[in-house]
Amino acid sequence: MGSLNLRKQARLKRKKRIRKKVFGGLEKPRLCVFRSTKHIYAQVIDDTTGHTLASASSMEKDAKEHLEKGNKAAIAKHIGKIVAERSMGKGIKKVVFDRNGYLYHGRVKAVSDGAREAGLKF
Repeated sequence: MGSLNLRKQARLKRKKRIRKKVFGGLEKPRLCVFRSTKHIYAQVIDDTTGHTLASASSMEKDAKEHLEKGNKAAIAKHIGKIVAERSMGKGIKKVVFDRNGYLYHGRVKAVSDGAREAGLKF
């Protein structure tokens, strides 16, 4: 049980180090990814105002239909496509990717690959 706490503390330490450098403005907002054991969430955030411009998660109805069809990485890729389509609909074409302290591997990478396939540039 103690190792889980140490793992979370290490991720939060990495997150703090990353967030010093990664900042999303109005012309290039931040695409932030959060992953839990079951679900994955992605948000496009404008850090100057602190508002979420677009978001998608695996808990939505559209994504729940894909839950049975594939594994977690396939669902994460689908979430990346959804958040990219929603942000492109609002006129956002370029973003800064924030991996939120997670390794750029697996589901986090799948979200970014899905967003890139849908047309987001970062």
